[in-house]
Amino acid sequence: MLLIGGEWTAGAATFPVYDKFSGAQIGEADRASRAQVAAAVQSARRSFETYRLEAYDRYRILMRVAELIETHRDDFVRLIAAEAGFPVTDGGNEVSRAIQTFIVSAEEAKRLAGEVVPIEGAPGHAHRMAFSIRVPRGVVCGITSFNSPLNMVAHKVAPALASGNTVVIKPSQLTPFSARLLFRLLLEAGLPPAHANLVQGPGGEIGRWLTEERDVRFYTFTGSTEVGKLLRNSIGLRPIALELGSIAATVVCDDADLERAAPRCANSAFRRAGQACTSTQKLLVDSRVFDRFLALLVEATRQLRVGDPRDRATHVGPMIGEADARRAESWIQEAVASGARVVEGGRRTGALLHPTILVDVQPTMRVMSEEVFAPVVSVVPFTSFDDAIDEVNGTPYGLAAGLFTQDVTRALTASRRIHVGIVHINEPSSSRVDLMPFAGVKDSGLGREGPKYAMQEMTEERLITISLE
Repeated sequence: MLLIGGEWTAGAATFPVYDKFSGAQIGEADRASRAQVAAAVQSARRSFETYRLEAYDRYRILMRVAELIETHRDDFVRLIAAEAGFPVTDGGNEVSRAIQTFIVSAEEAKRLAGEVVPIEGAPGHAHRMAFSIRVPRGVVCGITSFNSPLNMVAHKVAPALASGNTVVIKPSQLTPFSARLLFRLLLEAGLPPAHANLVQGPGGEIGRWLTEERDVRFYTFTGSTEVGKLLRNSIGLRPIALELGSIAATVVCDDADLERAAPRCANSAFRRAGQACTSTQKLLVDSRVFDRFLALLVEATRQLRVGDPRDRATHVGPMIGEADARRAESWIQEAVASGARVVEGGRRTGALLHPTILVDVQPTMRVMSEEVFAPVVSVVPFTSFDDAIDEVNGTPYGLAAGLFTQDVTRALTASRRIHVGIVHINEPSSSRVDLMPFAGVKDSGLGREGPKYAMQEMTEERLITISLE
């Protein structure tokens, strides 16, 4: 069902949704028509103009949503296991993170403010005062990917509502059911019915229609760089936040705590089947500790059980589809044909691709030069730390990087030189906390996520001056 103007509505058509492990159809989702997309935006606009929630009311509603998500934890975990292929542990973590996203957004709703501007410091203006306020933009449109079907939607919805906007959300057609349950909880929590609208269907069609709606005042998108560029070019001067692709790297220095680093790097590369924009794709390891680290990485990887996401012992479930797993498998085979070696994994069964470690890779191989978005990591030795930094910087992307070292000076110096939005010291590239600012540079996007920072993007700063004479 679609949620338009507070009413659950059948779409113009339906499309099937499949279990990502078994391949069996688990249900159908409604596909919005062009008129329904327009109706959703218009409902959001009218609700924005009619129901201006006070900051404390926004806080209260969002806190209630967090409580309701906890109440429905098991329902969400089951949905996420089926529609996204997340193992139970990862699904539970997805739910916990979404709860925190709503709690932090609720808290920030009470703190959203501008600043005092010292206008009296200008010659001839001692009699004046100035300050700014944050004003909601209006209708916020969020378009999300499949690889975080609940928390990614939460990162669009919660900050938008916390800052006084209304929303229209289009989740991935591969994972529509988590978003649908979340929107039921938004209504149950007491949100004005038309403040949150949900449309579903293929991104190329629904996303294009949403960009044509002039009453949308802000867009927030998570997905591929290619689609992000198309969106950016189609909306004119309207603002947008883009969280896009990456080839994330983690650097392991000779003084690193290898026993601590190896399992963290394995998790970063392989959890969620490597389908996160910050999943470690390149591991750059000082040649003096390369063999030892590789052995520890292989050991940690072999402890990750691959299989049915509903089995609580499973660490790595299926990719989002068998075609995606075949594509990643073909990249591995191409690399091997060009001289790379598989030291672990490389096997595929349906949509299950076993965690794969490659060595002897070359920069021109696709596993090194393109975003693999799969449980595949290339381990590359370096002899010069400068060369390692150059390798991190030598892609069109710049989202996140990890660096393991005990040398504080080296860590902080490298942090200035690594051209990414986020540098994690003694953690791998995927170490995200939901309250922190999250943003990339270069082809990894623009704008910031994280409730406080997204709320700044989703509001306009308005200056007010007062003359005391």
